[in-house]
Amino acid sequence: MEPSFIPSYQKPDAPGVAMNFDNTVSIYQRVSASATFDEAASEAFRLVRQAQQEYPDWPRIYYLDIEGHEGEQKGFDPDFFEFQQEFWFSTIAQFVTAFETPLVGGLMNPQPQRNDVPDRLSINLPGEDSPS
Repeated sequence: MEPSFIPSYQKPDAPGVAMNFDNTVSIYQRVSASATFDEAASEAFRLVRQAQQEYPDWPRIYYLDIEGHEGEQKGFDPDFFEFQQEFWFSTIAQFVTAFETPLVGGLMNPQPQRNDVPDRLSINLPGEDSPS
């Protein structure tokens, strides 16, 4: 089993995409207390796309901070527990080499990072029709 180690020295001081001295790309997202699930998901996807466009196929490390959104599901409200538990692993994690989230800490992707980032993100809520 791979150790759960993500170098904290690579975490940028400000949100966005940054090239590191070791030829990795850091992505940093700070979710505000007023952000919705959809806004946070769209921003996460936008940052991954930006990193792939600016630094094609370079190893990516994603840092996520969440302000507010406290609740009873491991410290988070239902939306941001789902954001980190379901959305993150099904949508974002596959496009990075490693990541650090408040819910799980730092993890390495056990699979090679995917670089075929789709052109857009489509989120369907339960009961909604699929986009055409």
